[in-house]
Amino acid sequence: HYYITNNLSFTMVRYAKEAENPAKSVKARGFHLRTHFKTSREVAQAIKGMHLRKAQKYLKDVVGKKQIIPMRRFMGGVGRHAQAKAFNTSGSLGAWPKKSATIVLDLLKNAESNAEVKGLEVDSLVVEYIQVNRAPQMRRRTYRAHGRINPFMCSPCHIEMILTETESIVAKEDDDAPKKKSKKKEARARARLGAE
Repeated sequence: HYYITNNLSFTMVRYAKEAENPAKSVKARGFHLRTHFKTSREVAQAIKGMHLRKAQKYLKDVVGKKQIIPMRRFMGGVGRHAQAKAFNTSGSLGAWPKKSATIVLDLLKNAESNAEVKGLEVDSLVVEYIQVNRAPQMRRRTYRAHGRINPFMCSPCHIEMILTETESIVAKEDDDAPKKKSKKKEARARARLGAE
C-alpha cells in the first residue's frame, strides 16, 4: 500500500476494519495529515457509500464551491448556507473545507491507482468504509498581551478507506406468485366488491 506521510516516523498498523472480500477491494490511507480532524470527518461522512466517480466529482465541486459539505456533528460556529438545504441537516449548516476535500480527493486517486494495479473495474468502485481519527496534535505558540504565551495547536488526522467493487445490477425476475395482502386490505377489497 501507498502511505501519504509528512516525513514522520510511524510503525505499520493494521486497518480498523478488514474488507469482506479482499480480492474485490482496495485500500488507501494517510497518516498525520495536516488538515483539521473535524472538517475531515464531515467530508468523509459526506462521501461514505458513494461511487468513486461520483465522490470525486462531488469533492471537486466542493473545492470550487459549487456543492457544500453538510456539517452534522462538529458544527460550532459554522454558518448557514442555502446549498445545505439540499441535505437533511439541522439549520442548513454547511461549509466548503477546501483542504480536507483536496486531501480526501488525493486518497481517492490513490485508491483508484491501487484498483488499476489490482485489475478491478474502477467505475464500479464504491466507498464502502472510511474512517477519520485524530492524530497527535502539533505544538506552536502564540503571543498574548502582558507578555503571556498560549499554546497554538494544530489538529491533524489519520484517514483510512476501503473501496469495494460492486456487482452490476441485475434485473429482478417477475414472480408469478401473488403478493401478500394484509387482512385490512383484503377486507376493504371484499367490501368494495360487495358494494358493487
